[in-house]
Amino acid sequence: MNTTTSRDMNWSDLSRQIAELCVRVPASSGPAVLARELTVLAPELAFREVLARGGWYRLGGVVDASGHHIADDLEHWAETELQARDDDMAALCDDFNDLGLCATRLSGRTHYFVAATGTEASDFVQLEIEELQEQVCHPLFDGERIPAGIEELVDPRGSESNCGGEARPLGAPFLTLRRLTPMRSFLERMRNQKPEPQSIHRFIEAWEKSSAGAATQFSNHWVIAVREHLDRYKQTILHATPVAAMNGAPPKFAAAFGMQGLALHDALSRYDKSVGYPMAWFFHMLTTRSAPHALANAVIDDVQAGFNYLPDRDAEVVKDWLYQPYGF
Repeated sequence: MNTTTSRDMNWSDLSRQIAELCVRVPASSGPAVLARELTVLAPELAFREVLARGGWYRLGGVVDASGHHIADDLEHWAETELQARDDDMAALCDDFNDLGLCATRLSGRTHYFVAATGTEASDFVQLEIEELQEQVCHPLFDGERIPAGIEELVDPRGSESNCGGEARPLGAPFLTLRRLTPMRSFLERMRNQKPEPQSIHRFIEAWEKSSAGAATQFSNHWVIAVREHLDRYKQTILHATPVAAMNGAPPKFAAAFGMQGLALHDALSRYDKSVGYPMAWFFHMLTTRSAPHALANAVIDDVQAGFNYLPDRDAEVVKDWLYQPYGF
């Protein structure tokens, strides 16, 4: 897909179509079926799944003892009912103690799809589709104790009443669109927030300058976790963090403290080969922490001592980081 086509895409319209697609496609179909359906919607975008991340949840709603929905938004329901009783938590508990109401939560897994839109590192579209399962979680009112506040009522972390291994499914798993992000324009919006490049911009620029950028496409190996929030002035603040597109733990850097010269070169090469591209040790040093920060100093010490195993372009990237460190 060329850059002109990317600029001409109606991303809002495509987002709407993908949201409708998520309603039609069963979660059990799997990412391969999703990718095929996405090709039908946007044949100029070759979407492919590069990462799936699970183990998270968000608050769900309220169900009665039979599993019928009382409310879809647990927190909003609790706040509304509490306000109706002048913020008297004891009164709220008295009114609902005998109704057998339970909280639900949405247990989630995020599927990251990417599609290249050009040759530069930020030239890709990132699609996040969530696979959700609603689960009946803890009883909201147990008749024995009064929650200290809304948070303890809706999500009693660490409490025996939390879901633990007792959560039970409510309905079938389903898919929903989280977000569709044209990454170049998102990062440009971030750059406009501050005069100096932020960490994500420096990370991508380092990729483009290094041997990694010459060897492979950035979106083959990374996704970018993005989020937005409003500051106290109601201005939208954007955040972005690179996440290695690895389903599983990254390799550990196998080197002894103080290693240098050919031994260090061999350790760097083994790490890069394991991940799949040159300079992987540097980028994972900044993100997954599977390679120690001390590597940067050790490598540049070797360069200055005459060990020329690192290309000049890569040595400059490491020196730039040592001069002005950043991380995630």
